This record gives sequence, C-alpha cells and structure tokens, in this order.
Amino acid sequence: QVQLVESGGGLVQAGGSLRLSCAASESIFSLTSMGWYRRAPGKQRELVAAITRGGSSNYADSVKGRFTISRDNAKNTVYLQMNNLKPEDTAVYYCNLYPYPRPWGPGTQVTVSS
Repeated sequence: QVQLVESGGGLVQAGGSLRLSCAASESIFSLTSMGWYRRAPGKQRELVAAITRGGSSNYADSVKGRFTISRDNAKNTVYLQMNNLKPEDTAVYYCNLYPYPRPWGPGTQVTVSS
C-alpha cells in the first residue's frame, strides 16, 4: 500500500510563500500522475494541481499563476510551491495519486492570515 507523507505547511501572512513536499513509499510513484488536493473548513476536498509522470501539469483556476507543482521521480517526491498566498488558500493540503487517489495521508495544514 502506498504511504504518503506531506510536510511543509504552516502559518504565513497573505502574500507569503510556502513549499509543500510529499514523500511516497513506493516506486509506483514514477509510474503515475500525482496531485495536490486541499480541504478547506466546511468544504469538500478539491484538486489543486496535478502532474503527469512526464511532468505536464494542470491547475485549478483559483491557483493558476501562483502555485507550481513539480516532482522528483528519483526521490519519489512531489512538491507544491505556493506563492502570493491568500486567506482563501487556508486548508489541509494532501498529496495523492491522480486521478484515482489511494487512502489519504494526514495532510499538512496551511493557514494564511490576512
């Protein structure tokens, strides 16, 4: 079973930046697309960004131009660089396989203060 461990969240002021990391336990990582998802308080989990094994990416409209997803297949790790953060980006962020996620990890909390 794939284990996913997210890290890098924290408290940041609006306009600030954070870089999230996600380490996967298996080499299957290099064979599949990966995604970053988030769940804001009172809302359903949503896809933020996804990246194919070849490096092609797509983003939710709300984060285009501010977030960048990348991956290092040799390290089984996917990253999310988040710039110009807004209070509405406050959420628990998760990484998982895309588009068919496995059981969810604990996620990492991102809180953006205004």
